[in-house]
Amino acid sequence: MDAITGHIRNLFGLKDSSIPDHSLLTFTGIAISIAIGIIASIVLEEPLLLGLPAGLLLVYQTIVDFRKVFFLLMFTLPLSMEYYFPGGFGTDLPTEPLLIGLMLAYFLYLLSSYKKMSSDFLLHPITLLLLLHLVWMTYTTLHSDNFIVSLKFMLAKGWYVVGYFFLAGTILKTKKDFMTLFWVIFIPFTIAIAVTLVRHSTYGFSFMDVNYVMRPCFRNHVLYAAIMAVFFPYLFIAARQYKTGIIKWILVLSIPFYLIAIYLSFTRTAYIALILAFGSYFIIRFRLIKPAIIAASIGIVLGVGYMLNDNKYLDYAPEFDKTITHYNFDNLVDATAKGEDVSTMERVYRWVAAIHMNRARFWTGFGPGNFYNFYKGYTVNEFETYVSDNPEKSGIHNYYLMMLVDQGLPGAIIFLILSFFILIKGENIYHQTRNKNRKYMVMMVLLSIIIIDAFLIINDMLETDKVGAFYFINLALLINFDLKNKEEALSMNNPSNSQ
Repeated sequence: MDAITGHIRNLFGLKDSSIPDHSLLTFTGIAISIAIGIIASIVLEEPLLLGLPAGLLLVYQTIVDFRKVFFLLMFTLPLSMEYYFPGGFGTDLPTEPLLIGLMLAYFLYLLSSYKKMSSDFLLHPITLLLLLHLVWMTYTTLHSDNFIVSLKFMLAKGWYVVGYFFLAGTILKTKKDFMTLFWVIFIPFTIAIAVTLVRHSTYGFSFMDVNYVMRPCFRNHVLYAAIMAVFFPYLFIAARQYKTGIIKWILVLSIPFYLIAIYLSFTRTAYIALILAFGSYFIIRFRLIKPAIIAASIGIVLGVGYMLNDNKYLDYAPEFDKTITHYNFDNLVDATAKGEDVSTMERVYRWVAAIHMNRARFWTGFGPGNFYNFYKGYTVNEFETYVSDNPEKSGIHNYYLMMLVDQGLPGAIIFLILSFFILIKGENIYHQTRNKNRKYMVMMVLLSIIIIDAFLIINDMLETDKVGAFYFINLALLINFDLKNKEEALSMNNPSNSQ
């Protein structure tokens, strides 16, 4: 290696030994790969080969230091696009290929560095519950009614958890790491929102056109609003890191900017989720998470019991001719209250099917990702709407019911326990945190998680690359905050450890 870098120094006349060897190798690699890409694209008349240099450099950088590639992944996250290859195979570009590459690099890192790594993150109760969720998912995949679909679903879930949870937990440990994460997301995301608002303005901020103006970076207005709402708590924490100056003002002004963008997304769930997060701030501060969870659980159980008793839910079946799509937001809100909004009642149509599906596969469900493949045979005609043929092959629109259908009652219970425990443990972490800045960060993470939980009630978007990424990153941050608290408490109890 020394001989190689020595030759490189002589070739380019670089006598300064302060230039790191790996930088010289990177520089040389860039030069060679660019030359190879240009020559290959000319000889083979294939313009795509011009991307070879970037690909080779990315592979090299991933091997040398995957931290930079992880932050590159997060930079591309707000801009990622769904892409479907011939034959129907779909992926998110460029995030999913980057995520898979990082997963492989992380496995190599574990093999080479496992002796130096602490087991605290792995043995944290949140991690153990998440792993239990994955273990049961694996079991239900083996008993799936469509094994191939479930296997693909489970593999995708695997690299989400490895990349956005375990790798993020390895990288995001300091305030500097958090701020780097914030900026690499904030800059492209804010630009994407600004472009969307400019495009939307050309349609007069019309509700009817809201689904089209944010493409191709966002599938629809719900995903667009969801990721803005989930990221919204981050803005407050980032703004607190700067006392004065232009950056402070940029971050402060970004708060109303994001609120305006969320409002103009015309997404009811986003409004409710932000209001819920605002109330949750006080619930967490006054240690009311447990009573809130108990009250919510009792309310849900009583409500479901009431609807199922003597098939009472059939009394709320919509009128087919009146349940339509609305092109004015005020009309949509009014129609929702009357049960005449097609998107709301189509959800109920699928939720009713989910209850019947669970009765058919009570313990193991139909297998991960299999709702669409089997739900038509379990629907109730009284709840049918004119979009019930579902040509876009969308899912159940309730993640908790999705767990019930895909993984049976045990799978749904495991996910609910995980969700409740995260909030209860998070509240404890918040009140145990002595560092004021970190305390605010814990609150930020919890509010972001609560917003995701709210969206999961009427959407099944935890497997989307944007919302899913934030969910697992939030969990990793929460665990690292907890481990930092314990480390500081240990140092205080044993002063010799801090010397």
